[in-house]
Amino acid sequence: MAQNNNSHERKRIVITGMGCITPSGNTVEDFWKACIEGRSGIGPVTLFDVTTYPVKVAGEIKNFDPQKYMDFKDARRMARFSQYAVASARQAVEDADFSIEREEPTRVGIVFGNGIGGFPEMESSARTMDEKGGMRIDPFTMPKILPNMAAAQLSLNFGTKGITSTVVTACAAATQAMGEAMELIRAGRADVVLTGGTEGGICELGLSAFAVMRALSTNEDPRIASRPFDAERDGFVAADGGATFIFETLEHAQARDARILAEMVGYAATSDSHHIVAPCADGEGAARCMELALADAGLRPEDVDYINAHGTSTPLNDAAETQAVKRVFGERAYEVPMSSTKSMIGHALGASGALESVACIQTLLSGTIHPTVNYEHPDPDCDLDYVPNTARKADVKVILKNSFGFGGHNACLVFKRFEG
Repeated sequence: MAQNNNSHERKRIVITGMGCITPSGNTVEDFWKACIEGRSGIGPVTLFDVTTYPVKVAGEIKNFDPQKYMDFKDARRMARFSQYAVASARQAVEDADFSIEREEPTRVGIVFGNGIGGFPEMESSARTMDEKGGMRIDPFTMPKILPNMAAAQLSLNFGTKGITSTVVTACAAATQAMGEAMELIRAGRADVVLTGGTEGGICELGLSAFAVMRALSTNEDPRIASRPFDAERDGFVAADGGATFIFETLEHAQARDARILAEMVGYAATSDSHHIVAPCADGEGAARCMELALADAGLRPEDVDYINAHGTSTPLNDAAETQAVKRVFGERAYEVPMSSTKSMIGHALGASGALESVACIQTLLSGTIHPTVNYEHPDPDCDLDYVPNTARKADVKVILKNSFGFGGHNACLVFKRFEG
């Protein structure tokens, strides 16, 4: 076991602010209200014509005005995924009452995750090149599409001068970024880190690429297209969004009299080394990741009160994740509530772990577990307690957050209710 479980010897890492842009709301409050009401943010695709495609729905961002968070000139120079990062970070910084002017900027870092960078902007420039020639493309094409540009824009917007890093591990990216942010602070290389994930990849090329793989749901009813763990699930629903968190040492947060939302106590990342897109059916890599994250936190499976699932609504993933949970928790797997945020917002790829972590922290604060909606048809391969269709009150102190990505990337986090 590579990770040190002597968590009491290390710096305690707390979360003091968060913000989000999601398909079901562009603030933490709106997003969480939709989650506990079981209200979906998925709708018909409007960004391009899907007449010739079998996929008709997506978790698009609605009513988003980038100029609420940045000036027009800066917004024009950013891809959508970078805009969502900056917007959610503005919210997080305000939520944390954090100001770089009061900090040593070289001690403030950024670790951010995303899956595919500026995919729509790449597609748009390719179309322009094909129709008008290469010298007519947007001169900001390259700084728009690079995957590191969300993190770079955060540094530029907030004046941070510590490490600025990007994690690109498919659907595990944001979760891994948050774990790496915690490790950065633990190692003494930063006092504060802005971390999370972002994705603005819904476009015709992206949708068609997933559609020909038969990875996406072809259900045309937006209300029920995303149905994790349900026997009639037929693929995930593509989504966009972004979420940012302020991580800092407990000492640093207390010194500036910050409000503490939650504590981050465990992290692990593993690889399946199995297949380019399919998870291990027996859940070995995912189970090992959960075990390592709990060991990193100095906790045991019996300490976990809730699991926020990866829960994509694909036949293979949901069955494999269920099997992995059983490997780790044994018979107690049937007693631990587990729900999928993606049932309501779709799958935001590299941003998904960050969006779902907002829900985790709100669960710790509110004592409410959001449901897995659209769970109507039991699947013998998915027979755990997925908190079907209705939110549940619960005394939640410890949460295990799962994320698993194409290429066999696994990342898990452990959140704990802050109790001083």
